[in-house]
Amino acid sequence: MEEHLYNLAFERSVLSSIIFEPEQFDDISNILSKDDFYLPAHAEIYDSMTILTLQEQPIAEEFLKKELGKKNKFDEGVMLEILSANPISNTAAYIEELKDKAMKRHLLTLTTEIKHFTIEEQLPSSEVIDLVEKKLFEITQSATKKEFREAPEVAQATLEYIEEMKARGDTVLVGVDTGFHELNKMTTGFGKGDLVIIAARPAMGKTSFVLNTVSNLLDKGKGVAFFSLEMPAEQLMLRLLSMKTSIYLTNLRVGNIDAKQQADLDSEIAKMKTRSLFIDDQGSLNINQLKSRLRKLKQQHPEIEMAVIDYIQIMSETGGGRGRQDEVSAISRGLKMLARELEMPILALSQLNRGLEGRADKRPMLSDIRESGAIEQDADIIMFVYRDDVYLFKEEKEREKQAKADGKEFISNYVEREEEEAEIIIGKQRNGPTGHVKLTFQKKFTRFVNAEPKKAFEVVYENVDMGEAQMNVEEESISMPMV
Repeated sequence: MEEHLYNLAFERSVLSSIIFEPEQFDDISNILSKDDFYLPAHAEIYDSMTILTLQEQPIAEEFLKKELGKKNKFDEGVMLEILSANPISNTAAYIEELKDKAMKRHLLTLTTEIKHFTIEEQLPSSEVIDLVEKKLFEITQSATKKEFREAPEVAQATLEYIEEMKARGDTVLVGVDTGFHELNKMTTGFGKGDLVIIAARPAMGKTSFVLNTVSNLLDKGKGVAFFSLEMPAEQLMLRLLSMKTSIYLTNLRVGNIDAKQQADLDSEIAKMKTRSLFIDDQGSLNINQLKSRLRKLKQQHPEIEMAVIDYIQIMSETGGGRGRQDEVSAISRGLKMLARELEMPILALSQLNRGLEGRADKRPMLSDIRESGAIEQDADIIMFVYRDDVYLFKEEKEREKQAKADGKEFISNYVEREEEEAEIIIGKQRNGPTGHVKLTFQKKFTRFVNAEPKKAFEVVYENVDMGEAQMNVEEESISMPMV
């Protein structure tokens, strides 16, 4: 390989500096990885330094020799060269040079992979582009990919996670705040790498529900990427503003607001201009385009902690010639892998089959999701939004229509309410219970809020291995309404 793609002297100097000043390894290890070393023997020594640190052993010559000997990787000549190298007081410039050369080597390897995918495997161009973009994202993020993570590293990472949770002092929330206290208690929030499916029949309020979570995150200074395949960005913003200002959505849409409301609106718009909300409302979007856009956006704005896709059945897949079931499977799997890659929850909204409306109890089930097989398999959490009033209103309209057709007088018993009871039904949760959470839906603001304390919720604890419900528990909700 060309000499300008590596610098062995710099590698020796950095390793020598660590041996003579081991206390700087913690800072260096946050920047430099094993793969940044060109010489395999140097990479093995650096890896052994990492293992010794995890085992709380000193980074010293004898300990390194012992650790390398376990893997039969000790090279006395290489070790002598490192110990003979002059340690440096300021390693930053050397590390930057090593990182730059390592990136060039990775890019050179990528060009070979592109040729392999394009010519030898003859993959479709869309798949090659997706693979290249993913690899470029990994390179620019200095991602370290290994076939296996060894027990010392995993154990140490787990211990650090537990310590972090203890330090937070929050016995409920682990992942992204859903915005609803009782839902947080059941889910512990949306976790990094989770694929969360929010499903409902039309008019149930699934977009409004997810916008409540979006609004909550924005208020906390977090970033959100929203892919709106059905609704223009301005309509989404109108809903967010209605939620925040308590101005009726219908009034906002026609500009029917008084001076006080205008002042509240101006204040909220000023705040919204500072929020990290990114909306893609181009409508036509396939899974590879979504991956590409979200990777780039995450790279440019690391504060983004959640992505939303509204909704999954509108997306297209780029394989061509496949049935819709296979397309949805590819989309579902792609979203799950992307969530893991970017270490953020992805919330994907989904439509339900209309067949459920023929049942007496119209509460959704997993089998009601359109093209449900792959979605049910890939999702970490599947939640349904259900409001009984939607069906009561439909039934009343049908009775009125029938009465008019029969020439009979129609007297309505239906009373439309500004606040309706809503249910969030957790149909699947990979790491927690299934069950129901009661919320209140405020129609004129398209806003969900926590239910009154007297409202109960039901938890169904599920045997994760057998998939059979074992216990039903009803408890009294203790949360106060949150607007």
